[in-house]
Amino acid sequence: MPDTTNALLRQYVKLTEFLGAALGPDYEVALHDLTDKNRSIIAIANGYISGREIGAPLTNMALSVLKDESYEWQDYRLHYSGVSAAGNDLRSSTMFIKENGKLIGMLCINFDDSRFQAFAQQVLTLCHPNQFFQAMAQLPEEGPAPRPETFRNSTDAVTYDAISHELDRLGVSAGRLTSDERLEIISALEESGIFLLKGSVKDVAAGLCCSQASVYRYLSQIRKAKE
Repeated sequence: MPDTTNALLRQYVKLTEFLGAALGPDYEVALHDLTDKNRSIIAIANGYISGREIGAPLTNMALSVLKDESYEWQDYRLHYSGVSAAGNDLRSSTMFIKENGKLIGMLCINFDDSRFQAFAQQVLTLCHPNQFFQAMAQLPEEGPAPRPETFRNSTDAVTYDAISHELDRLGVSAGRLTSDERLEIISALEESGIFLLKGSVKDVAAGLCCSQASVYRYLSQIRKAKE
């Protein structure tokens, strides 16, 4: 933990360790210091669940919270979906740590219920005939699900995840992007908070097969349009 860590956040370090031990091996508890978004995790318990360790960056969800400033009217966010580095579905909750109204950290709990999902499916199979599951599969969707939180150990991985998501959404490859498509992707990355990470412009340029100067030019165009 850096010597410059806020005194209030230091009090949460032992709490992180305690919660990890008390909740058990299926719960990861991570403490983020927002002073350095690229290396924000300063304490973590049961980090094998997401595959992260101390020094890992903010997630896509955390960046979006900083960008939309939803922490100003929320003290926490409960039970949203996440995906571990191993591909397991996680159920996540985050408490926003504030000092004099300023967001200084986040305490996150990620529950890996993959061991219990298979068991629950077996129980439901005993309780319901196959027709029940066929009917459930045919129910209309209520709309596109929000993008799950993803957990990575490096900022370039966070950035490339975001780029891949946008490329998949548009159904295009990076090498064949038009100027309008590149502008749309960079605009989405700006909205998601990716450019809050140091070095993200370089990573975005590499991921979109363009120069850093082009990325800055697109960003200037996007930000001017919002003024």
